[in-house]
Amino acid sequence: MAAQPVTLTIPATGKKITVPTGLFINNEFVPSVDSSETIQCINPATEEVICSIVAGSEKDIDVAVAAARKAFKTTWGKNVTGFERSRLLNKLADLIERDAQELAELEALNNGKPVKIARDFDIGDSVGCLRYYAGWADKILGQTIEVDNKTKVAFTRHDPIGVCGQIIPWNYPINMWSWKVAPALACGCTIVMKPSELTPLTALKLSELIVEAGFPPGVVNTVPSLGSVGGAALSSHQDVDKVAFTGSTVTGRKIMEAAAKSNLKKVSLELGGKSPQIVFESADLDQAANWVGLGILYNTGQDCTAGSRLFVQDTIYDKFIQLVVEKFKQLKIGDGFDESSGGGPVVSKMQYDKIFSYIEAGKQAGAKCILGGEKRPGKGYYVDPTIFVDVKPDMKIVRDEIFGPVLAVAKFKTEEEAIELANDTSYGLGAGLHSNDAGQCMRVSQALEAGTVWINQYNLLNNNVPFGGKKQSGIGRELGSYALEEYTSVKAIHWNYGEKLDWPL
Repeated sequence: MAAQPVTLTIPATGKKITVPTGLFINNEFVPSVDSSETIQCINPATEEVICSIVAGSEKDIDVAVAAARKAFKTTWGKNVTGFERSRLLNKLADLIERDAQELAELEALNNGKPVKIARDFDIGDSVGCLRYYAGWADKILGQTIEVDNKTKVAFTRHDPIGVCGQIIPWNYPINMWSWKVAPALACGCTIVMKPSELTPLTALKLSELIVEAGFPPGVVNTVPSLGSVGGAALSSHQDVDKVAFTGSTVTGRKIMEAAAKSNLKKVSLELGGKSPQIVFESADLDQAANWVGLGILYNTGQDCTAGSRLFVQDTIYDKFIQLVVEKFKQLKIGDGFDESSGGGPVVSKMQYDKIFSYIEAGKQAGAKCILGGEKRPGKGYYVDPTIFVDVKPDMKIVRDEIFGPVLAVAKFKTEEEAIELANDTSYGLGAGLHSNDAGQCMRVSQALEAGTVWINQYNLLNNNVPFGGKKQSGIGRELGSYALEEYTSVKAIHWNYGEKLDWPL
């Protein structure tokens, strides 16, 4: 099959958007070299097929990796200055900003999230991320190290690591694209991007902007495919130098294993979470309730840092739960093209079924559902905000990442008990605490085992602050200057200009 673009109609406005359907390799949209498989993209609000796109095969990954390797050796990598990389990244950011509304509508169509959230948060943040790393591109520095001033000097170079396989999830398709692409390009790496098979459309649309911005062919390649095909091929590829993955812990293990069994490529993993929020009696309860809402209901709970376990001090428990229920009722989960929606449907039938199987498990285990937990009639993968109280630490809804708008609530008496409950998880991505006792904020934030701890806020990230997990929530860091370490390798150069070696020994 030839890879012809398709024209999609945005339901709310009737606006037409043209989307490429081929694999993006060497700045062109091409058919698969050996497969006629396609991926059907579904609109989660209507459960209808939006369009079909080419599904990449293992051989297509080989072709894309070869394109990335050629670019790395000739037009990118060490063959282009940091100033030029910076210019191109800034140009790309400008183009995404220009097309923000169209990209947001496409994101809403394929992922379900509200257009206003996709545009103002996901895309706004992505533009910021590209500009932030454009600023780093000409500031990647090594060290000069004194060895012996009379005879020798040593210095280091932070070289681009090479060809990077980047595997991104479906919950923030554009945002996760930018988090991966920006630091890699700033450092001089080339990329084979594997978007989620559930939400590949915006990655293909962004690929058009790669060409328009003026990046040389092969610098960024996009191969939509099933994870078990494209993701597996990248992870085990002998000519990929680094693989970066955001997604589930189960898949992260497979990627790390494949990397180890192939060429021991560098791996960074941003994986699951079961993040706690702790509300102490001194907290501003109204504000804490708002942050609890943002923590578990933002993106309809499809968030790796979702604050899915809530621990409330016993002295304020009843009052606070009442507040949280009121706040949750105020958020409208609806069609992403409805301006009043604060959350959309979940992404797929599979996710919808998984979330409701957890809700059922919570009820069966004896947790008390005080809000939500019932299926809506009609079309669309809608899950309403759901709250369970009277939960026990061994319940599945407390142990497992649900990835939906489902909150498990428990009470505690002392600070020590709160810390123990919060840390009782195999994950360690995020954690939040709400308190107006400064000493307590310091003690508890130090004691929580998580890569990110929020105090009197939750879920907000900044492009200049590192993000990543402890324990089974992952390895490595994204954002901030720390992400540059994931895409560079340090070379030490020892220069002798004065020592004469006597021989034999």
